[in-house]
Amino acid sequence: MVIKRIEPLQCAKVVGTLYALLGFIIGLLFTLFALGGIGAGTLPFGAIFGIGAVILLPLLYGCIGFIMTLIMTGFYNLVAGWVGGIVLQVE
Repeated sequence: MVIKRIEPLQCAKVVGTLYALLGFIIGLLFTLFALGGIGAGTLPFGAIFGIGAVILLPLLYGCIGFIMTLIMTGFYNLVAGWVGGIVLQVE
């Protein structure tokens, strides 16, 4: 089986969603560390930082993953036309 072409938009949607999920998980970890590793005097800052991470990181990861995958699948399709694509052996 030879992958000769990848549909850029569909691939970018899938990868963008995966990166958004990864960003959410990392955002949760940031929240746990921000809330757990702070002193009593910095509680509002840690809470705001942690909640912001849960919202901002999935958006950033998802958008960057979508855009970069869209660009790279376009490059892949161009290069695969020159050299023949990726060969996969499936049983």
